[in-house]
Amino acid sequence: MSLEAWIAEQTQVVEAAALTAQLVAIRSFPGEEGEVQRAVAAWLEAQGLQAELQDTAAHALPHDKPAAPFARPNVISRIENGEGPVLLFNGHVDTVLPVQGWSGDPWTGWRDGNRFYGLGACDMKSGVAAAMLATRALARRRDLWRGTVIFSSVVDEEAYSIGARALVATGLHADACVVAESSWEEQALGSVGKVLVRADVTGKAGHASWPANSINAMTEASKFVARLEELPLGEHPRLGATQCPLSFHSGSRQYVMTVPETATLSINRHIVPGETGASVVTQMEALAQSLNSPASFAFSIDPPYYPPWETAPEHPLVRKFTRAYEAEVGRPPHFGYRGFGDSNLFSADLGMPTIQFGPHGANFHQANEWVDVTTIAGAARVLVRLALDFLKPRQ
Repeated sequence: MSLEAWIAEQTQVVEAAALTAQLVAIRSFPGEEGEVQRAVAAWLEAQGLQAELQDTAAHALPHDKPAAPFARPNVISRIENGEGPVLLFNGHVDTVLPVQGWSGDPWTGWRDGNRFYGLGACDMKSGVAAAMLATRALARRRDLWRGTVIFSSVVDEEAYSIGARALVATGLHADACVVAESSWEEQALGSVGKVLVRADVTGKAGHASWPANSINAMTEASKFVARLEELPLGEHPRLGATQCPLSFHSGSRQYVMTVPETATLSINRHIVPGETGASVVTQMEALAQSLNSPASFAFSIDPPYYPPWETAPEHPLVRKFTRAYEAEVGRPPHFGYRGFGDSNLFSADLGMPTIQFGPHGANFHQANEWVDVTTIAGAARVLVRLALDFLKPRQ
């Protein structure tokens, strides 16, 4: 059997579609991923692979409900095959909540031609399924490569990325990473980062009939917001920085004749390489100081924070991915830049050259989300070809 025929045999559409449907059928909102992660681990073990459950509880946020140990674990499977590079395949199993307007049960899912509809079908349980199939295939033909393949299925990407942050905290090492998010037509080599800045403004309370004796925190905070547009945003040839105030809270919900003594602002900022959360805070502190306000301003960063990331188009990982994609699709890939997520953490925090690539689908976070089942198997084949090239034994 030729290599291409063997790869095709290991990544068949029927199995890829069935595995995706199995994962979609298990509800897995952020905080409820335990059942689907155990299904992922059970499938891996049934294929002869080891599956480690990694507890993520230590990375939960203070406002999260306390969870039992391993209530929402990551799943990690490692195939060590001699000395060589390390390649990571990653995906997340959590989904957003369903919106109105679905034509059928979002969890049962349904097939219409090559499209499979279901919550999380393209974002991103089909990508997880593709990575699982690719990992199994590589485990079955260790004679073709040398090094280490790691598969990781993480939780909470749609919220605070505590799963990816748990992996980062271990210092996980890989020479390259593919995050299998749905991106068949346009693969990602980077994205902006995200900084959620909180500004706490403190004035002085007093009777609203004599406001001159007080410091109105609402008024002073409003002056700051009115000048936010003066702040220069970072520049980058391929990524665009943005800034948007999200919320403003001040005063009492109940009618009282009291000058507001506190105000809280939340400002979302997308940053590009060269910017950091600290640099954004420094910029906002300087703006507040320039107001010469009698109120005090304190700035902090609320979770989730994502640093920007980018993989150079000339990196060897990109060249090898290009060959693998062309072999499957018959045309070169089209690289673009996507929204922030777990890729930011693997690339920026762990220094892994990263590509975001997965099956083709649509209606992310909308009703009737779907994935093209032929591209689930196709994505698995691309991952296998990439791995065989990236982990090629030395001659």
